[in-house]
Amino acid sequence: MLPSLRLKISLPAFISRRAQHKKIMIDVTIANFEQEVIAASMTTPVLIDFWAPWCGPCKSLGPILEKVEVAYGGRFKLVKIDSDQEQQLAAAFGIKSIPTCILMMNGQPVDGFSGALPEGKVKEFLDKHVPPGEELPEAEDAAEEAEVSPEDALEGLKKAVADKPEDENARFELVKQLLLEGSDDDAKVAFAPVIAQTAAVRRFDSLKRWMDAIDFVAKHANEAGAEAGFDAKITANKRDFDARFDKARWLMAQNRWTDALDELLDILMRDKTWKEDLARKTYIAILDIMEPPKPKVADGQIPPDDPAVATYRRRLSSVILS
Repeated sequence: MLPSLRLKISLPAFISRRAQHKKIMIDVTIANFEQEVIAASMTTPVLIDFWAPWCGPCKSLGPILEKVEVAYGGRFKLVKIDSDQEQQLAAAFGIKSIPTCILMMNGQPVDGFSGALPEGKVKEFLDKHVPPGEELPEAEDAAEEAEVSPEDALEGLKKAVADKPEDENARFELVKQLLLEGSDDDAKVAFAPVIAQTAAVRRFDSLKRWMDAIDFVAKHANEAGAEAGFDAKITANKRDFDARFDKARWLMAQNRWTDALDELLDILMRDKTWKEDLARKTYIAILDIMEPPKPKVADGQIPPDDPAVATYRRRLSSVILS
């Protein structure tokens, strides 16, 4: 596992359009690094290939990476950085030899490897991090078909989980729907079989943070005037991050997503790594919860981003990189 990386590079302003997935390596420079790597990694793992034109092993690894990217069908994004031409980026990542590949998730490096690995080893490396290839037709269909009732949509999700318990997408959508409907106990029952996977599966971690917020409110902040109490503490001390975080959890429990994000942004603007990234991780969890299932589109097209989710991703990127 690679250590956390704090990039010390002056990058250009964030570009809002999500980087389009291409079945070919994207050349990344310091000019497009934020868009193609940092912003993109908030939703899709990004594999960076540091290479150089004179490097023989790089020429062997490149076609393997491209082949694997096509085979994985958008489960990760592949980019390449010429370490000779982009020495600032290579230095920021501590690149000592090439080829070196770094996997980025949520704006941070999480793993990497050096040398020209064979295809099987590349896939073995990726499979530790990228989401599974199976999609959730039941969940997507329920979201797309206007005539499907909420009850039928929920039953479809329950059936999807029963038919394929290992389907992470199906279970995420089922637990999310139960929580949205206020069926907290049923959501916890549906979540119980995967609770041990929260450290490895980000969206499961997001659900756990949501349920923890609901439990926090039930135990500590369910009385009338709770919001006014948080606001009074924050007015008295704008750096009372505990009060801001408690208010954000209180807002999460009411499904007031953007209000909760605003509170967390206030923390991040003052302390980006507060309590071991607690505010940032909770912020990302809310984005996961807010994002609706992607609609089906024609081959070669990119589903549109939810406008609110895209806006708050941009704000997070701007704060983290400032």
